[in-house]
Amino acid sequence: MVQAGRIGAGLAAASLPAIGAVESGNRPNFLVLLTDDQRWDAIGCAGNTIIRTPEIDRLAREGVMFENAFVTTAICAASRASILTGLYERTHGFTFGTPPLRADLAAMSYPAMLKAVGYRTGLVGKFGVVVEKGGVERMFDVFKPLDRNPYFKDVPGGRRHLTDIECDEAISFLRGCRKDQPFCLSVSFNAPHAEDGDPKQYFWPETVDHLYRDATIPVPKTATQEDFEKQPEFLRNSESRVRWRWRFDEPEKYQQMVRGYYRMISGVDAAIGRIRAELERQGLADDTIIIFMSDNGYFLGEHGFADKWLMYEESVRIPMIILDGGRMLSRPAGSRIRQMALNVDVAPTILAAADIMVPDAMQGIALQGLPRNDSTEGWRNSFFYEHLFNHKGIPKSEGFRTEQWAYMRYFEQKPVYEMLYDLKNDPGEENNLAGDPARREILEKMAASCAEFRRQYENDRDELR
Repeated sequence: MVQAGRIGAGLAAASLPAIGAVESGNRPNFLVLLTDDQRWDAIGCAGNTIIRTPEIDRLAREGVMFENAFVTTAICAASRASILTGLYERTHGFTFGTPPLRADLAAMSYPAMLKAVGYRTGLVGKFGVVVEKGGVERMFDVFKPLDRNPYFKDVPGGRRHLTDIECDEAISFLRGCRKDQPFCLSVSFNAPHAEDGDPKQYFWPETVDHLYRDATIPVPKTATQEDFEKQPEFLRNSESRVRWRWRFDEPEKYQQMVRGYYRMISGVDAAIGRIRAELERQGLADDTIIIFMSDNGYFLGEHGFADKWLMYEESVRIPMIILDGGRMLSRPAGSRIRQMALNVDVAPTILAAADIMVPDAMQGIALQGLPRNDSTEGWRNSFFYEHLFNHKGIPKSEGFRTEQWAYMRYFEQKPVYEMLYDLKNDPGEENNLAGDPARREILEKMAASCAEFRRQYENDRDELR
């Protein structure tokens, strides 16, 4: 199994002085489109025949779609820090309730390193990361943080949905770009994250209000009481079940909630179309690499759960599409990539595309190194997962995932509670094989790999201090 590069030069690369102003003809622009809580199959191009996402589907037709993209931690705070820095949660140390992301790690983020060589950098929408003093200024020339609660905002001229406001700010950034300076704009949509404190949960732009009114959303196979009863008691009483009651505990409520979730995604889709149209108007489209992805997946009732956090497929698998005109991945338009891609790969991929030395400290792998066929030779075929948020209703966990096996361990339970799923023969993760004597050897190998990666990322953390 191929692992990320080890720490050698440490943060030396992240601390390089500015190379000097660069011209847009020398380096590509970057547009990073990040949604919040969008599961991998909540787009038309992933085979969902109900949801309408024509602009995201167009990105997939014109670019490259990763069919097996995952996050290493399924919660926005930690995952977004991982996307920025190319580091695992255990190494960068940031999630809800922790001290801010350290300034030296913010300096290693892809926006800071691009800014250091002359890029105009910006973020619009949900940042989701708290950084030490000076970190934001080192990362972004233009910083427009926008948060939900409520989704509808009073603005001059009337009330607008946050997705549309985020789109307006993105367009404003693009109109301020110069032809002789490359840019990197991160558009971090708050949608389709639910408004947790409101019984309605999902709020969408009025322009998509007509969608899905007559749609019947299929209920997942594992959204049953029988499957829920298979879960250990500490998960049956967890926050994932609390939020299931908010959204999915009645059949008609389920339909209403998922329709709302889909409408929010369709609202983002329309915004992406507006942003791409502005790239065309400004003559920037041909020189801009677009990365579309989500910060984590999302349960829609599977196993009797809602939200994310756990290592089940619906929680950790995300959509990921890259439109690069063939300059970065050298793949024909419309290609589907089967190899594993992770959120920690984004930062090294962007830096490599900008011809900037990727810091040895980064634990992700630049996607330019993918084999041209579906082979995993010379590429990862597994990854480590962790969730370290200190919350009484969300059990901490870690695990190890291969192409066939998913191993999970809830290490604060007494005794430690383990799960093992055969993804090849049980893709819905219905049958926990951790107690099966016939799978004991597999369980022990998966547990050993999990422990090895845990130690590795702890060592990386210590070296970065």
